[in-house]
Amino acid sequence: MVTKKSVIRETSVYAVLIFGAVVMVVPFFWMVSTSFKLPREIFVFPPKWIPSEPTLKNYIELFRSLDFARPFINTVVVAGSITVLSVLFSSMAGFAFAKFRFKGRDALFMLVLATIMVPGQMTIIPVFLMLRHLGLINTYAGLIIPAMVSAFNVFFMRQFIITIPDDLLEAAKMDGAREGFLYFKIILPLCRPALSTIAIFTFTGSWNSFLWPLIIAQDERMYTLPVAISVLAGQYGENIAIQMAGSCIVIAPILIFFIFAQRYFIKGIALTGMKF
Repeated sequence: MVTKKSVIRETSVYAVLIFGAVVMVVPFFWMVSTSFKLPREIFVFPPKWIPSEPTLKNYIELFRSLDFARPFINTVVVAGSITVLSVLFSSMAGFAFAKFRFKGRDALFMLVLATIMVPGQMTIIPVFLMLRHLGLINTYAGLIIPAMVSAFNVFFMRQFIITIPDDLLEAAKMDGAREGFLYFKIILPLCRPALSTIAIFTFTGSWNSFLWPLIIAQDERMYTLPVAISVLAGQYGENIAIQMAGSCIVIAPILIFFIFAQRYFIKGIALTGMKF
């Protein structure tokens, strides 16, 4: 039965959600709108949300003066490689911790979890020194290798794979299936929601990563988009429109990736840790 109290409560909840959505959407809309504006329209008052003369001049100038295509390609290569490798290795480790029985398994898993508590800033110097010793500074390998494995992703995959019934794997083993068959033909197909979830987390994090590429990429040819945006802010500090155009290019691939994977993302978050 619908009561006046429940209606007021639901209305209040929706009002808060709508307010929160507006607060998040308005700056994004202003960024996109400004990227198509002429400089004279940016600081007018009252602000013009829709440019009177939309133009692609800012995007053209961005790619012409800064060679923005190179950082974009670098970011695609680095973020894509990190995502694929992290999903592969994390799912392998999660499968081992969830379904294999070996001495010291739980202690090793707790050690992996303990690394989550270590701030990334503490490992920057030793990792940098190791990569310099290996000659990987200012290379794709130097940008990719330190982020190939994530303790959180291993934990996430383990929690999801635990929910897969052991009887399913035992039946496959009785038919002569080896570990490789179990992983590629049974585990991976059943883990698509979890794989999509960690893929989104990993891709978003590596796409937006700034500090590590700033340290490793010592040549403009190896800059990623976040580093290139910081350079852009220095060169075009007064041209807000060009900065907003660069920001739109950085954000667009993440939005597209999430739109296509959100169904699996929500399902992965909902099912992880649940028992069948």
